[in-house]
Amino acid sequence: MEIEKRKPSGREKDEASIKLLGRLRDELYSQHASNRRQAAFNLSWMQEDGLDILKDALFSKAHITTKNAATYGLRKMRGRMKKMALVEVLKQGLEHSSSDTREVCKSALLRLEGKMEQKPPSKSKAGKSKYEIRDIRGPRGSRQQRTVGMMRSHNRRRPMGGNRRPSRD
Repeated sequence: MEIEKRKPSGREKDEASIKLLGRLRDELYSQHASNRRQAAFNLSWMQEDGLDILKDALFSKAHITTKNAATYGLRKMRGRMKKMALVEVLKQGLEHSSSDTREVCKSALLRLEGKMEQKPPSKSKAGKSKYEIRDIRGPRGSRQQRTVGMMRSHNRRRPMGGNRRPSRD
């Protein structure tokens, strides 16, 4: 999706801050999840300008992953903009016409309240060992434990002195 160029709001103090906000905005729409999340976090520290960019991303026609990153940035908002981000923007998103926006705002508010349900652990690898342990009859009728893949022989004895090699004379 092609995003239009951001227009400076007039609050930026210099050219470097304008470039930084533009770069963070581009990263917010990135295809890489870690870049989106990091950009959203960095924007959360930028007060009004960061709030504007995150709000635009949330209410745009962007992909749901970008909207998720924007809600992450809104949840991490600090300072005087925190209340505005949480109360006004996220609750305004619950009444938005886009179902994706409503969904991400609902889950963000549930996370803030601590009511987000946890996913149950997958049962595919729970309780399974890499090796199967079974009893096998030994040569004299005694039982030995053998681990498939890693054979352990209990009949070997180590020579006196441990693992030292004999010296060469």
